Amino acid sequence: MMATDISDVLFGTPAPLLSRVNLGVLKHDEVNLVVHGHEPTLSSLIVRVCYEPEMIEYAKSKGAKGINLTGVCCTSNETMMRQGIPSAGNDLNQELCVMTGAVEAMIVDVQRIMQSLSDRAPKFHTKFITTSPKVKITGATHIEFTEHEELNIARDIVKIAIDNYPNRKQVQIPSAVSDLIPGFSHEYIRYMLGGYYRGSFRPLNDAVMSGRLRGVAGVVGCNNPRTTQDAGHNYIVKELLKNDVLVVQTGCGALANGKYGLLMGEAALEYAGPGLREVCEAIGIPPVLHMGSCVDNTRILTVLAEMATEGGLGEDISDIPGVGIAPEWMSEKALAIGAYFAASGAYVLFGVSSPIANSEEVEKS
Repeated sequence: MMATDISDVLFGTPAPLLSRVNLGVLKHDEVNLVVHGHEPTLSSLIVRVCYEPEMIEYAKSKGAKGINLTGVCCTSNETMMRQGIPSAGNDLNQELCVMTGAVEAMIVDVQRIMQSLSDRAPKFHTKFITTSPKVKITGATHIEFTEHEELNIARDIVKIAIDNYPNRKQVQIPSAVSDLIPGFSHEYIRYMLGGYYRGSFRPLNDAVMSGRLRGVAGVVGCNNPRTTQDAGHNYIVKELLKNDVLVVQTGCGALANGKYGLLMGEAALEYAGPGLREVCEAIGIPPVLHMGSCVDNTRILTVLAEMATEGGLGEDISDIPGVGIAPEWMSEKALAIGAYFAASGAYVLFGVSSPIANSEEVEKS
């Protein structure tokens, strides 16, 4: 919760904007950089450097038409919801990006970085660059990020990618791409429900009490390679929408349903039940709200706290008709977040199988 608040202070509180998601955001005739990880400091600087006129001219000198910055996983959500940078997909898309042959550099920081990337990247000409002192992978190029030389380090990384553009071999970029609207902070939800002077969660509570909405569901979490990618996220969310449940998502879950067009206003017409559709049309929102990266799950908890404070649905978060679901979770971080939500009074469900299920001794204890 503190990290999310501090990130908003440093980089700005998100607000809705239009962006795109899936592998089709990669470009044949531009230098493609992919940022991956969870720390937004370096990625925000790379965004700035990629728009510098001198850097664009340098890319053109190497035969490219420009520079195309994209991302995967949570860093992608960070740059998407604040600067509108398109996303090449969620967690399990990281190897697929490299295998297009179109990625000049993949820049990573921490968490959910597949070590196989260091073996995979050279086969497709991609420069695999680690930047955190916590993540040093054999075979990767390590350029450690420090706040004292931040812009110079970002420029060096972008130049490495540009210099690699002439080394492309066979390129195959899938055409799949979808529009989505990210950036629904809890501050913006309050604003959109009542305007600048009358911002309030009262309209949301009233919609639940009148029966137009049956509740709110936070569907979050990673991809899990033990399941079909995105299938759990997509199925659960469509069923919730059909039953008049407003859905909020973060991280890889949000990108999963962004690929299917569920994070656009038009999705309410096709997938939402009559009550949810009425609410979405009245407020002007998609039926699925993108609330940030996976480390921004506390935004969802804050919404539940605001609804409880507003009154009419109960005295505490445990009284709110809301649920948190992680259908494809796979990391210890997800367990920590789930425990925090459960301790706060929220009803929490985890999908897939438990990592301790094969040990009777651990389950008993």
